[in-house]
Amino acid sequence: MTKTVHHWIGGKTVEGTSGNWGPVTDPATGAVTTRVALASAEEVDAAVAAAKAAYATWGTSSLAQRTGVLFAYRALLDAHRDEIAALITAEHGKVHSDALGEVARGLEIVELACGITVQLKGELSTQVSSRVDVAAIRQPLGVVAGITPFNFPAMVPMWMFPLAIACGNTFVLKPSEKDPSAANLLAELASQAGLPDGVLNVVHGDKVAVDALLEHPDVAAVSFVGSTPIARHIHATASANGKRVQALGGAKNHMLVLPDADLDAAADAAVSAAYGSAGERCMAISAVVAVGAIGDELVGKIRERAEKIKIGPGTDPDSEMGPLITAAHRDKVASYVTGAAAQGAEVVLDGTGLTVDGYENGHWIGLSLLDKVSPDSDAYRDEIFGPVLCVLRADTYEDGVRLINDSPFGNGTAIFTRDGGAARRFQLEVQAGMVGVNVPIPVPVGYHSFGGWKDSLFGDHHIYGNDGVHFYTRGKVVTTRWPDPSEAPAGVDLGFPRNH
Repeated sequence: MTKTVHHWIGGKTVEGTSGNWGPVTDPATGAVTTRVALASAEEVDAAVAAAKAAYATWGTSSLAQRTGVLFAYRALLDAHRDEIAALITAEHGKVHSDALGEVARGLEIVELACGITVQLKGELSTQVSSRVDVAAIRQPLGVVAGITPFNFPAMVPMWMFPLAIACGNTFVLKPSEKDPSAANLLAELASQAGLPDGVLNVVHGDKVAVDALLEHPDVAAVSFVGSTPIARHIHATASANGKRVQALGGAKNHMLVLPDADLDAAADAAVSAAYGSAGERCMAISAVVAVGAIGDELVGKIRERAEKIKIGPGTDPDSEMGPLITAAHRDKVASYVTGAAAQGAEVVLDGTGLTVDGYENGHWIGLSLLDKVSPDSDAYRDEIFGPVLCVLRADTYEDGVRLINDSPFGNGTAIFTRDGGAARRFQLEVQAGMVGVNVPIPVPVGYHSFGGWKDSLFGDHHIYGNDGVHFYTRGKVVTTRWPDPSEAPAGVDLGFPRNH
Protein backbone atom coordinates (compact mmCIF):
# COMPACT_ATOMS: atom_id res chain seq x y z
CA MET A 1 0.00 0.00 0.00
CA THR A 2 1.35 3.43 -0.97
CA LYS A 3 2.25 5.71 1.93
CA THR A 4 1.13 9.36 1.92
CA VAL A 5 3.28 12.22 3.18
CA HIS A 6 1.43 15.37 4.23
CA HIS A 7 2.60 18.75 5.54
CA TRP A 8 3.60 19.57 9.13
CA ILE A 9 2.10 22.93 10.10
CA GLY A 10 1.51 24.41 13.53
CA GLY A 11 2.77 21.35 15.38
CA LYS A 12 0.62 18.74 13.64
CA THR A 13 0.15 16.83 10.40
CA VAL A 14 -1.98 18.79 7.94
CA GLU A 15 -3.41 16.97 4.96
CA GLY A 16 -2.64 18.39 1.53
CA THR A 17 -5.60 20.12 -0.11
CA SER A 18 -4.16 21.23 -3.45
CA GLY A 19 -5.08 18.00 -5.19
CA ASN A 20 -1.54 17.73 -6.55
CA TRP A 21 0.66 14.81 -5.57
CA GLY A 22 4.21 13.78 -6.38
CA PRO A 23 5.51 10.20 -6.61
CA VAL A 24 8.34 9.02 -4.36
CA THR A 25 10.19 5.94 -5.56
CA ASP A 26 12.44 3.40 -3.93
CA PRO A 27 15.57 3.91 -6.07
CA ALA A 28 16.67 0.31 -5.54
CA THR A 29 13.49 -1.15 -7.05
CA GLY A 30 12.07 1.68 -9.13
CA ALA A 31 8.69 1.15 -7.46
CA VAL A 32 6.56 4.06 -6.31
CA THR A 33 6.25 3.60 -2.56
CA THR A 34 4.90 6.97 -1.44
CA ARG A 35 2.93 9.93 -2.66
CA VAL A 36 3.69 13.37 -1.30
CA ALA A 37 1.34 16.34 -1.14
CA LEU A 38 2.44 19.29 -3.28
CA ALA A 39 1.44 22.53 -1.62
CA SER A 40 -0.53 25.34 -3.19
CA ALA A 41 0.34 28.97 -2.52
CA GLU A 42 -2.50 29.02 0.01
CA GLU A 43 -0.99 26.12 1.94
CA VAL A 44 2.36 27.91 2.01
CA ASP A 45 0.50 30.94 3.36
CA ALA A 46 -0.88 28.77 6.18
CA ALA A 47 2.61 27.56 7.12
CA VAL A 48 4.02 31.07 7.10
CA ALA A 49 1.06 32.30 9.18
CA ALA A 50 1.69 29.57 11.75
CA ALA A 51 5.37 30.55 11.90
CA LYS A 52 4.51 34.23 12.20
CA ALA A 53 2.11 33.57 15.08
CA ALA A 54 4.70 31.43 16.86
CA TYR A 55 7.37 34.11 16.45
CA ALA A 56 5.39 36.49 18.67
CA THR A 57 6.44 34.42 21.70
CA TRP A 58 9.42 32.37 20.46
CA GLY A 59 11.26 35.49 19.28
CA THR A 60 11.22 36.88 22.83
CA SER A 61 11.75 33.57 24.62
CA SER A 62 14.76 33.16 26.87
CA LEU A 63 17.98 31.60 25.71
CA ALA A 64 17.54 29.05 28.48
CA GLN A 65 14.18 27.97 27.05
CA ARG A 66 15.53 27.64 23.51
CA THR A 67 18.64 25.71 24.47
CA GLY A 68 16.63 23.47 26.78
CA VAL A 69 14.49 22.40 23.84
CA LEU A 70 17.55 21.90 21.65
CA PHE A 71 19.32 19.71 24.20
CA ALA A 72 16.20 17.53 24.41
CA TYR A 73 15.99 17.50 20.62
CA ARG A 74 19.59 16.39 20.31
CA ALA A 75 18.88 13.43 22.61
CA LEU A 76 15.83 12.39 20.57
CA LEU A 77 17.72 12.63 17.27
CA ASP A 78 20.47 10.46 18.71
CA ALA A 79 17.93 7.88 19.84
CA HIS A 80 16.26 7.82 16.41
CA ARG A 81 19.41 7.77 14.23
CA ASP A 82 18.59 4.41 12.67
CA GLU A 83 14.99 5.36 11.95
CA ILE A 84 16.02 8.57 10.20
CA ALA A 85 18.73 6.75 8.26
CA ALA A 86 16.26 4.06 7.17
CA LEU A 87 13.96 6.71 5.68
CA ILE A 88 16.91 8.22 3.82
CA THR A 89 17.88 4.82 2.40
CA ALA A 90 14.30 4.01 1.40
CA GLU A 91 13.77 7.24 -0.55
CA HIS A 92 17.24 8.40 -1.55
CA GLY A 93 18.90 5.01 -1.97
CA LYS A 94 22.21 5.62 -0.18
CA VAL A 95 23.60 2.78 1.91
CA HIS A 96 22.67 2.71 5.58
CA SER A 97 26.16 3.55 6.86
CA ASP A 98 26.26 6.61 4.60
CA ALA A 99 22.81 7.65 5.79
CA LEU A 100 23.95 7.34 9.40
CA GLY A 101 26.92 9.55 8.57
CA GLU A 102 24.54 12.15 7.16
CA VAL A 103 22.56 12.19 10.40
CA ALA A 104 25.78 12.54 12.41
CA ARG A 105 26.89 15.59 10.42
CA GLY A 106 23.48 17.17 10.91
CA LEU A 107 23.73 16.54 14.64
CA GLU A 108 26.90 18.64 14.71
CA ILE A 109 24.83 21.72 13.92
CA VAL A 110 22.22 20.84 16.52
CA GLU A 111 25.06 20.67 19.03
CA LEU A 112 26.31 24.07 17.84
CA ALA A 113 22.80 25.43 18.33
CA CYS A 114 22.75 24.04 21.88
CA GLY A 115 25.65 26.39 22.63
CA ILE A 116 24.03 29.41 20.97
CA THR A 117 24.35 31.41 24.19
CA VAL A 118 28.03 31.92 23.38
CA GLN A 119 27.40 32.69 19.70
CA LEU A 120 24.82 35.38 20.53
CA LYS A 121 26.92 37.27 23.07
CA GLY A 122 27.08 40.94 22.18
CA GLU A 123 29.71 43.62 22.73
CA LEU A 124 29.88 46.53 25.15
CA SER A 125 32.09 49.59 25.25
CA THR A 126 31.80 51.75 28.35
CA GLN A 127 32.70 55.42 28.68
CA VAL A 128 33.08 56.09 24.95
CA SER A 129 32.22 59.61 26.05
CA SER A 130 31.28 60.97 29.44
CA ARG A 131 28.77 58.47 30.90
CA VAL A 132 28.06 57.12 27.38
CA ASP A 133 28.07 53.38 26.72
CA VAL A 134 27.70 51.60 23.37
CA ALA A 135 26.36 48.05 23.08
CA ALA A 136 26.09 45.84 20.00
CA ILE A 137 23.44 43.12 20.10
CA ARG A 138 22.00 40.60 17.65
CA GLN A 139 18.28 39.95 17.24
CA PRO A 140 16.29 37.40 15.21
CA LEU A 141 14.80 38.21 11.81
CA GLY A 142 11.33 36.66 12.17
CA VAL A 143 10.03 33.98 9.83
CA VAL A 144 12.78 32.37 7.73
CA ALA A 145 12.60 29.62 5.12
CA GLY A 146 14.80 26.78 3.92
CA ILE A 147 14.66 25.05 0.53
CA THR A 148 16.72 21.87 0.57
CA PRO A 149 17.93 19.26 -1.97
CA PHE A 150 17.31 15.55 -2.39
CA ASN A 151 20.87 14.38 -1.81
CA PHE A 152 20.93 15.06 1.95
CA PRO A 153 17.28 15.03 3.07
CA ALA A 154 18.18 15.17 6.78
CA MET A 155 21.60 16.82 7.00
CA VAL A 156 20.99 19.95 4.94
CA PRO A 157 17.73 20.84 6.75
CA MET A 158 19.65 20.36 10.01
CA TRP A 159 22.30 22.74 8.68
CA MET A 160 19.58 25.40 8.67
CA PHE A 161 16.67 25.22 11.09
CA PRO A 162 18.43 24.38 14.39
CA LEU A 163 20.56 27.54 14.20
CA ALA A 164 17.65 29.62 12.94
CA ILE A 165 15.34 28.64 15.79
CA ALA A 166 18.16 28.86 18.36
CA CYS A 167 18.59 32.48 17.29
CA GLY A 168 14.89 33.10 17.96
CA ASN A 169 13.43 32.78 14.46
CA THR A 170 10.63 30.52 13.32
CA PHE A 171 11.13 28.31 10.27
CA VAL A 172 9.31 27.01 7.19
CA LEU A 173 11.12 24.11 5.51
CA LYS A 174 10.45 23.08 1.89
CA PRO A 175 12.39 19.83 1.43
CA SER A 176 12.88 17.98 -1.83
CA GLU A 177 9.72 16.28 -2.99
CA LYS A 178 11.84 13.30 -4.12
CA ASP A 179 12.58 12.12 -0.55
CA PRO A 180 10.30 14.01 1.86
CA SER A 181 9.78 11.64 4.80
CA ALA A 182 12.92 12.43 6.78
CA ALA A 183 11.95 16.10 7.05
CA ASN A 184 8.61 15.25 8.65
CA LEU A 185 10.27 12.97 11.18
CA LEU A 186 12.74 15.72 12.09
CA ALA A 187 9.82 18.08 12.72
CA GLU A 188 7.87 15.52 14.75
CA LEU A 189 10.88 14.85 16.96
CA ALA A 190 11.35 18.58 17.51
CA SER A 191 7.76 18.78 18.71
CA GLN A 192 8.36 15.86 21.08
CA ALA A 193 11.38 17.73 22.42
CA GLY A 194 9.12 20.61 23.45
CA LEU A 195 9.44 22.97 20.50
CA PRO A 196 6.30 25.14 20.54
CA ASP A 197 3.77 24.65 17.76
CA GLY A 198 4.52 26.68 14.66
CA VAL A 199 8.20 27.28 15.34
CA LEU A 200 9.17 24.61 12.77
CA ASN A 201 6.87 23.86 9.83
CA VAL A 202 7.32 21.60 6.79
CA VAL A 203 5.53 22.17 3.49
CA HIS A 204 6.14 19.84 0.59
CA GLY A 205 5.90 20.96 -2.97
CA ASP A 206 7.42 21.94 -6.27
CA LYS A 207 8.04 25.28 -7.98
CA VAL A 208 4.64 26.58 -6.85
CA ALA A 209 5.63 26.25 -3.19
CA VAL A 210 9.14 27.60 -3.81
CA ASP A 211 7.89 30.71 -5.59
CA ALA A 212 5.29 31.31 -2.87
CA LEU A 213 8.06 31.36 -0.26
CA LEU A 214 10.32 33.60 -2.35
CA GLU A 215 7.56 36.14 -2.82
CA HIS A 216 5.87 35.95 0.59
CA PRO A 217 6.00 39.32 2.40
CA ASP A 218 6.25 37.68 5.83
CA VAL A 219 9.36 35.62 5.01
CA ALA A 220 12.46 37.58 6.01
CA ALA A 221 15.20 35.29 4.73
CA VAL A 222 15.70 32.25 2.52
CA SER A 223 18.39 29.55 2.72
CA PHE A 224 18.89 27.27 -0.27
CA VAL A 225 21.14 24.40 -1.32
CA GLY A 226 20.91 22.98 -4.84
CA SER A 227 22.11 23.45 -8.40
CA THR A 228 23.71 26.67 -9.63
CA PRO A 229 20.93 27.68 -12.07
CA ILE A 230 18.30 27.33 -9.33
CA ALA A 231 20.54 29.03 -6.75
CA ARG A 232 20.92 31.99 -9.10
CA HIS A 233 17.12 32.15 -9.55
CA ILE A 234 16.50 31.85 -5.80
CA HIS A 235 18.96 34.64 -5.05
CA ALA A 236 17.64 36.99 -7.72
CA THR A 237 13.96 36.42 -6.92
CA ALA A 238 14.17 36.51 -3.14
CA SER A 239 16.50 39.52 -3.17
CA ALA A 240 14.12 41.36 -5.47
CA ASN A 241 11.43 40.71 -2.86
CA GLY A 242 13.56 42.29 -0.13
CA LYS A 243 14.76 39.11 1.53
CA ARG A 244 18.13 38.11 2.88
CA VAL A 245 19.43 35.15 0.88
CA GLN A 246 22.11 32.48 1.14
CA ALA A 247 21.94 30.25 -1.94
CA LEU A 248 24.52 27.48 -2.28
CA GLY A 249 24.89 26.18 -5.82
CA GLY A 250 26.70 23.46 -7.71
CA ALA A 251 30.30 22.40 -7.93
CA LYS A 252 33.06 20.80 -9.93
CA ASN A 253 35.53 19.92 -7.21
CA HIS A 254 39.13 19.23 -8.22
CA MET A 255 41.80 17.16 -6.51
CA LEU A 256 45.32 18.20 -7.49
CA VAL A 257 47.82 15.33 -7.14
CA LEU A 258 51.47 16.36 -7.19
CA PRO A 259 54.29 14.00 -8.26
CA ASP A 260 55.54 13.60 -4.67
CA ALA A 261 52.14 12.47 -3.32
CA ASP A 262 51.52 9.06 -1.79
CA LEU A 263 49.67 7.65 -4.80
CA ASP A 264 48.01 4.85 -2.84
CA ALA A 265 46.56 7.36 -0.39
CA ALA A 266 45.55 9.65 -3.26
CA ALA A 267 43.82 6.79 -5.09
CA ASP A 268 41.96 5.73 -1.95
CA ALA A 269 40.83 9.32 -1.45
CA ALA A 270 39.79 9.79 -5.08
CA VAL A 271 37.60 6.67 -5.06
CA SER A 272 36.00 7.53 -1.73
CA ALA A 273 35.37 11.16 -2.66
CA ALA A 274 34.18 10.55 -6.22
CA TYR A 275 31.92 7.55 -5.71
CA GLY A 276 30.67 7.87 -2.13
CA SER A 277 26.91 8.49 -1.98
CA ALA A 278 26.94 7.55 -5.70
CA GLY A 279 28.56 10.91 -6.43
CA GLU A 280 25.35 12.73 -5.51
CA ARG A 281 26.92 15.37 -3.31
CA CYS A 282 28.15 18.88 -3.98
CA MET A 283 31.45 18.14 -2.24
CA ALA A 284 32.26 15.07 -4.33
CA ILE A 285 35.61 15.06 -6.11
CA SER A 286 34.64 14.88 -9.78
CA ALA A 287 37.95 15.91 -11.37
CA VAL A 288 41.42 14.65 -10.51
CA VAL A 289 44.30 16.69 -11.93
CA ALA A 290 47.44 14.55 -12.20
CA VAL A 291 50.63 16.61 -12.38
CA GLY A 292 53.68 15.42 -14.26
CA ALA A 293 54.37 11.79 -15.12
CA ILE A 294 52.21 10.17 -12.42
CA GLY A 295 48.97 10.10 -14.45
CA ASP A 296 49.08 6.54 -15.78
CA GLU A 297 50.07 5.03 -12.45
CA LEU A 298 47.43 7.03 -10.56
CA VAL A 299 44.68 6.08 -13.01
CA GLY A 300 45.67 2.44 -12.69
CA LYS A 301 45.43 2.57 -8.92
CA ILE A 302 42.03 4.31 -9.05
CA ARG A 303 40.72 1.72 -11.50
CA GLU A 304 41.97 -1.14 -9.37
CA ARG A 305 40.07 0.17 -6.36
CA ALA A 306 36.93 1.22 -8.24
CA GLU A 307 36.46 -2.23 -9.75
CA LYS A 308 36.14 -3.72 -6.25
CA ILE A 309 33.30 -1.47 -5.05
CA LYS A 310 30.15 -3.48 -4.36
CA ILE A 311 27.00 -1.83 -5.68
CA GLY A 312 23.59 -2.87 -4.39
CA PRO A 313 20.54 -1.81 -2.42
CA GLY A 314 21.18 0.40 0.57
CA THR A 315 19.47 -2.11 2.84
CA ASP A 316 22.17 -4.70 2.10
CA PRO A 317 24.97 -4.35 4.69
CA ASP A 318 27.50 -5.47 2.06
CA SER A 319 26.61 -2.67 -0.36
CA GLU A 320 29.12 0.17 -0.59
CA MET A 321 27.23 2.27 -3.14
CA GLY A 322 23.51 2.44 -3.88
CA PRO A 323 21.42 3.55 -6.86
CA LEU A 324 20.75 7.05 -8.15
CA ILE A 325 17.69 8.96 -7.02
CA THR A 326 15.59 8.65 -10.23
CA ALA A 327 15.69 6.83 -13.55
CA ALA A 328 15.82 10.15 -15.39
CA HIS A 329 18.86 11.26 -13.40
CA ARG A 330 20.52 7.88 -14.01
CA ASP A 331 20.02 8.30 -17.75
CA LYS A 332 21.43 11.82 -17.71
CA VAL A 333 24.53 10.72 -15.81
CA ALA A 334 25.02 7.83 -18.25
CA SER A 335 24.90 10.21 -21.23
CA TYR A 336 28.12 11.89 -20.08
CA VAL A 337 29.91 8.53 -20.15
CA THR A 338 28.53 7.33 -23.47
CA GLY A 339 29.45 10.63 -25.10
CA ALA A 340 32.91 10.96 -23.53
CA ALA A 341 34.97 9.12 -26.16
CA ALA A 342 33.61 11.29 -28.97
CA GLN A 343 34.87 14.33 -27.05
CA GLY A 344 38.38 12.96 -26.70
CA ALA A 345 38.33 11.12 -23.38
CA GLU A 346 39.65 7.64 -22.76
CA VAL A 347 36.90 5.59 -21.10
CA VAL A 348 38.78 3.49 -18.54
CA LEU A 349 35.65 2.25 -16.76
CA ASP A 350 32.11 2.38 -18.18
CA GLY A 351 29.44 1.74 -15.56
CA THR A 352 26.42 2.47 -17.72
CA GLY A 353 25.47 -1.16 -18.31
CA LEU A 354 25.26 -2.23 -14.68
CA THR A 355 22.31 -4.23 -13.39
CA VAL A 356 21.78 -5.73 -9.94
CA ASP A 357 20.25 -9.19 -9.66
CA GLY A 358 16.82 -9.11 -8.11
CA TYR A 359 16.60 -5.34 -8.51
CA GLU A 360 16.52 -5.03 -12.29
CA ASN A 361 14.19 -2.01 -12.25
CA GLY A 362 16.34 0.02 -9.87
CA HIS A 363 18.10 3.20 -10.91
CA TRP A 364 21.51 1.56 -11.24
CA ILE A 365 24.72 2.82 -12.72
CA GLY A 366 28.23 1.58 -12.09
CA LEU A 367 31.41 3.50 -11.44
CA SER A 368 32.81 5.29 -14.48
CA LEU A 369 36.37 6.58 -14.89
CA LEU A 370 37.33 8.91 -17.74
CA ASP A 371 41.00 9.68 -18.41
CA LYS A 372 42.71 12.42 -20.44
CA VAL A 373 39.53 14.48 -20.31
CA SER A 374 39.49 17.76 -22.19
CA PRO A 375 38.55 20.93 -20.30
CA ASP A 376 36.22 21.68 -23.22
CA SER A 377 34.21 18.47 -22.86
CA ASP A 378 30.72 18.22 -21.39
CA ALA A 379 31.87 15.68 -18.80
CA TYR A 380 34.29 18.24 -17.39
CA ARG A 381 32.29 21.44 -17.71
CA ASP A 382 29.00 20.21 -16.22
CA GLU A 383 28.18 19.13 -12.71
CA ILE A 384 27.30 15.48 -13.40
CA PHE A 385 26.17 14.60 -9.85
CA GLY A 386 26.84 10.91 -10.27
CA PRO A 387 29.62 8.31 -9.98
CA VAL A 388 31.75 9.63 -12.84
CA LEU A 389 35.35 10.66 -12.19
CA CYS A 390 37.29 12.69 -14.76
CA VAL A 391 41.10 12.65 -14.79
CA LEU A 392 42.94 15.54 -16.42
CA ARG A 393 46.65 15.88 -16.99
CA ALA A 394 48.80 18.93 -16.17
CA ASP A 395 52.51 19.39 -16.79
CA THR A 396 53.17 21.59 -13.75
CA TYR A 397 51.70 22.73 -10.45
CA GLU A 398 50.99 26.12 -12.02
CA ASP A 399 49.10 24.51 -14.92
CA GLY A 400 47.01 22.52 -12.47
CA VAL A 401 46.07 25.52 -10.34
CA ARG A 402 45.26 27.52 -13.46
CA LEU A 403 42.92 24.77 -14.60
CA ILE A 404 41.12 24.75 -11.24
CA ASN A 405 40.86 28.52 -11.08
CA ASP A 406 39.47 28.73 -14.62
CA SER A 407 36.44 26.69 -13.53
CA PRO A 408 33.29 28.78 -12.96
CA PHE A 409 32.69 26.78 -9.78
CA GLY A 410 34.59 27.29 -6.55
CA ASN A 411 33.01 25.06 -3.94
CA GLY A 412 35.73 22.74 -2.66
CA THR A 413 39.14 21.52 -3.75
CA ALA A 414 42.00 19.40 -2.43
CA ILE A 415 45.73 18.90 -2.92
CA PHE A 416 47.66 15.70 -2.28
CA THR A 417 51.34 16.22 -1.63
CA ARG A 418 54.10 15.66 0.92
CA ASP A 419 55.44 19.19 0.32
CA GLY A 420 54.25 21.61 3.00
CA GLY A 421 55.41 24.61 1.02
CA ALA A 422 53.41 23.55 -2.04
CA ALA A 423 50.34 22.89 0.13
CA ARG A 424 50.62 26.31 1.78
CA ARG A 425 50.95 27.99 -1.59
CA PHE A 426 47.95 26.06 -2.91
CA GLN A 427 45.64 27.01 -0.07
CA LEU A 428 46.39 30.68 -0.70
CA GLU A 429 46.30 30.62 -4.51
CA VAL A 430 43.34 28.36 -5.27
CA GLN A 431 39.98 30.05 -5.82
CA ALA A 432 37.59 27.94 -3.78
CA GLY A 433 35.75 28.37 -0.51
CA MET A 434 36.85 25.09 1.09
CA VAL A 435 40.30 23.57 0.72
CA GLY A 436 41.62 20.17 1.77
CA VAL A 437 45.29 19.31 2.22
CA ASN A 438 45.50 15.52 1.90
CA VAL A 439 41.79 15.62 2.80
CA PRO A 440 39.58 14.85 -0.21
CA ILE A 441 36.22 16.18 1.05
CA PRO A 442 36.99 19.27 3.15
CA VAL A 443 33.53 19.79 4.65
CA PRO A 444 34.11 22.02 7.69
CA VAL A 445 33.05 20.96 11.17
CA GLY A 446 29.94 22.61 12.54
CA TYR A 447 31.62 25.53 14.27
CA HIS A 448 33.27 26.66 11.03
CA SER A 449 31.15 27.72 8.06
CA PHE A 450 30.43 25.85 4.82
CA GLY A 451 30.34 27.63 1.48
CA GLY A 452 32.01 28.14 -1.86
CA TRP A 453 33.11 30.91 -4.16
CA LYS A 454 32.13 32.03 -7.65
CA ASP A 455 29.11 30.20 -9.11
CA SER A 456 28.92 27.92 -6.07
CA LEU A 457 27.47 30.60 -3.77
CA PHE A 458 25.04 33.46 -4.25
CA GLY A 459 24.76 35.80 -1.29
CA ASP A 460 27.23 37.01 1.28
CA HIS A 461 26.91 34.39 4.00
CA HIS A 462 28.10 30.82 4.13
CA ILE A 463 25.96 28.25 5.91
CA TYR A 464 26.17 27.26 9.61
CA GLY A 465 29.07 28.27 11.90
CA ASN A 466 29.50 31.99 12.63
CA ASP A 467 28.20 32.92 9.19
CA GLY A 468 25.00 30.99 9.88
CA VAL A 469 24.42 32.80 13.15
CA HIS A 470 25.01 36.15 11.47
CA PHE A 471 22.68 35.23 8.61
CA TYR A 472 19.79 34.40 10.95
CA THR A 473 20.24 37.54 13.07
CA ARG A 474 20.70 41.25 12.47
CA GLY A 475 22.85 43.62 14.39
CA LYS A 476 21.70 46.54 16.46
CA VAL A 477 23.90 49.11 18.17
CA VAL A 478 22.56 50.93 21.23
CA THR A 479 24.18 54.13 22.51
CA THR A 480 23.17 55.05 26.06
CA ARG A 481 23.74 57.99 28.37
CA TRP A 482 22.41 58.08 31.91
CA PRO A 483 22.83 61.26 33.96
CA ASP A 484 24.73 61.00 37.19
CA PRO A 485 22.17 61.29 40.02
CA SER A 486 24.29 63.97 41.73
CA GLU A 487 24.20 66.34 38.75
CA ALA A 488 21.50 68.66 37.51
CA PRO A 489 20.30 68.40 33.88
CA ALA A 490 22.94 69.69 31.45
CA GLY A 491 20.55 71.84 29.43
CA VAL A 492 20.17 72.13 25.67
CA ASP A 493 23.25 71.87 23.45
CA LEU A 494 22.64 72.11 19.70
CA GLY A 495 26.27 71.50 18.79
CA PHE A 496 27.59 68.30 17.21
CA PRO A 497 28.03 65.59 19.88
CA ARG A 498 31.61 65.55 21.18
CA ASN A 499 33.38 62.23 21.79
CA HIS A 500 36.42 63.82 23.39
